[in-house]
Amino acid sequence: MSEHANEHGIDAVVKVGGALLSIGDALPRTLSALERLSADHSFLVIPGGGPFADSVRRVHDRHALTLSAAHWMAILGMDQYAILLASRIRNGELVHRRSEIASAHARGRIPVLAPYRWLREADPLPHSWDVTSDSIAAWLAAEIGAPRLILVKPTIGDRHAMVDAYFERACPPSLRCSILASDMLVGSWFPE
Repeated sequence: MSEHANEHGIDAVVKVGGALLSIGDALPRTLSALERLSADHSFLVIPGGGPFADSVRRVHDRHALTLSAAHWMAILGMDQYAILLASRIRNGELVHRRSEIASAHARGRIPVLAPYRWLREADPLPHSWDVTSDSIAAWLAAEIGAPRLILVKPTIGDRHAMVDAYFERACPPSLRCSILASDMLVGSWFPE
């Protein structure tokens, strides 16, 4: 385990972008890399929104949902992707609350968070399209005291263009953030 492990034993929060679903073998390669890394690192997987959140955006545009309704529906979309990820990661385990993370690790499992219940109880972020799964992952990483946040995206570029408008406010200065392209997930890619 890393010297940076926190009280929950988490080295990092790894957000797996939903856009990986539409890019060839990007998702299977990412999940294989996570499985390999789980031997040496403890992490919490956070799902992106991907096509699940995109469908909420389309419904919002067409049917004039309130921002609050769209916010919670998009987070439920993250839960859908979490179910997919947990079912595809060998030793993946779907978790819903903070207390379930350490329990999953203790059983040798890779926790994949379905964030709706936790976020609904805390309601910590603005209900706006400026807040996406990137900001949610940053807030969750800060909540559990993780030292690092890794955002896995289809490609990389300018950090400010890669994350949502609220991200810098959600990400405390103490949280080291890396953005990795899915094609960088070869061998041992866990940033130190």
